[in-house]
Amino acid sequence: MAGREHSPVLISEVSDIEETRNIRWKRDLSWAAPLRWLSLGWKDLWTRPVPSLLYGVAVCAASIVFIVYMFDTGRDYFLFPALAGFLIVGPLVAAGLYLKSRNIESGTQVTLRTMLAVQPLAGAQVFFTGMILVMLMMLWMRAAVLVYALFFGIQPFPGLPQVLHILITTSTGWAMLVVGSLIGSLFAGFAFAISVFSIPMLLDRRIDTITAMAISTAMVWNNLRPSLMWGAIVLALFLVSIATGLIGLIVIFPWLGHATWHAYREMR
Repeated sequence: MAGREHSPVLISEVSDIEETRNIRWKRDLSWAAPLRWLSLGWKDLWTRPVPSLLYGVAVCAASIVFIVYMFDTGRDYFLFPALAGFLIVGPLVAAGLYLKSRNIESGTQVTLRTMLAVQPLAGAQVFFTGMILVMLMMLWMRAAVLVYALFFGIQPFPGLPQVLHILITTSTGWAMLVVGSLIGSLFAGFAFAISVFSIPMLLDRRIDTITAMAISTAMVWNNLRPSLMWGAIVLALFLVSIATGLIGLIVIFPWLGHATWHAYREMR
């Protein structure tokens, strides 16, 4: 019997990056789109500004109290991961600001009380999203402690000033900064993708947490240029807030919150 010719069997196939794109979520937005969102957010901030500014004051005060508590209880080693973790839970905290922007669009009355007593159309799904984001933040804070232990061993935390000196004057410190930043960027990127549009979506639509997070991730992945620019802007303004001793949060946090609503409106 003549031998049969055998062709190789294709067991698996690796998709090209472009094959993971979905035209359904592509919006053809330019790098400059986030600047438009910032402009619209700035306009919302100064439309009946008192509720937004009071919102910012509350976030600023809560952040300062939390940092003081960490130092008073000897948990200052959590400072840097906690500041980074703020970016993870920030979209959830800004829910009242999304509501104000939506009310401005619809011509509905805006008060601080309505902003604080947000009633999302998705109901308790926002609570589940919040739980996921908080757990992600706690996981990042624990990972940061493990990174420190891997480089410096299991020993008492010498204090923030001493650690800062070690980080910038030793090769081990620089190595830890690089590794910690890489790991932190993975947490931040994942948190950004699942939350940046999902929280406004849960406010605006009757949808479950997992679906909202999946759609948010799809929006980010299919619109990388404006999404990366938006993430960079959020990070830059947050660093400005830190440079001002968090006082800048009074204006920057509500500004970004209102702008995020307009980002969602353009992406949805």
